[in-house]
Amino acid sequence: MPRLSNKFLILPNRGVLAVGTFLFAIEALYVNLSRPLGYQTPHILDSLGFAVLLFSLGYVAVPNIFASERRLLSIENELAIAREIQNSILPSSSPGLKNLRITAAYRPMTAVAGDFYDFIPIDQSRVGLLVADVSGHGVPAALIAAMIKVALQSVVPCAQDPGAVLHELNRILSTQLHVQVVTAAYLWLDTETRKALYSAAGHPPLLRWRGGKLERIESNGLVFGVMPELEYPVCNIPINPGDRFLLYTDGLIEPENAHGDSFGDCKLEEVVRNNQSCPPAELVDQLLFEIRHWQAASTTQQDDITLIVIDVCPEC
Repeated sequence: MPRLSNKFLILPNRGVLAVGTFLFAIEALYVNLSRPLGYQTPHILDSLGFAVLLFSLGYVAVPNIFASERRLLSIENELAIAREIQNSILPSSSPGLKNLRITAAYRPMTAVAGDFYDFIPIDQSRVGLLVADVSGHGVPAALIAAMIKVALQSVVPCAQDPGAVLHELNRILSTQLHVQVVTAAYLWLDTETRKALYSAAGHPPLLRWRGGKLERIESNGLVFGVMPELEYPVCNIPINPGDRFLLYTDGLIEPENAHGDSFGDCKLEEVVRNNQSCPPAELVDQLLFEIRHWQAASTTQQDDITLIVIDVCPEC
């Protein structure tokens, strides 16, 4: 019994609770035995033992409640700090480039998230864009996302080569990833040569809106974390004035409505088509609006969402 008590009865002041329970049991036993024998017991005894039990329960529970509140406040403070740290590793604004208009949106499912995005601007005409999605959610995934930020600094010299960027990121992260895996996509844009290069690691396809048609561009290798040395295919994409590109994580297309239907590629294409003349910022807002209304009102966000919309200016 002492072993079971120490294992399962973890409340403080157990002696008070034991005394209260003992007095309640004695009072109940006395009342139930005296009445069949014809003894009259004071009415106060009917409730005195129960009152003592309630008092002892309250005496034990109140400190536990305050301790739980202190632990909860501590966790909330730590999450707030984690959120600030994560916000600090994300770009504070989109790069201002001569012939590109870029808007990014980042919507974590919880206080901190496993999605990550960043820009590598080289000059007014050239920029690299990375989007990554760590499996899982919360603090463990956020820590991996922070590691991607650090690893990204080492690939700046090869920013113009998406295959080399992903190869190096996978090599660095593979020794650090244990349970999680990471999908990623990297897009290099050069408006001077009117050329884009794209490569991905198990990521949703790059979307290009051109001439009233939405194209899905895939150039996928394996996700990060499977093997340390992997090669990633690179797709060469000509750039035309008026092109629109979308980079995103799967949290954009996976939300489900009340019937269990995913938002999906078809709904995404519909929103892009209906807002083809809107600037990138308005398209981003409209997509997030449509996703919120696609889900049931009682449903919370089901995954982290990251979205980058890039417009090539008509005068490019």
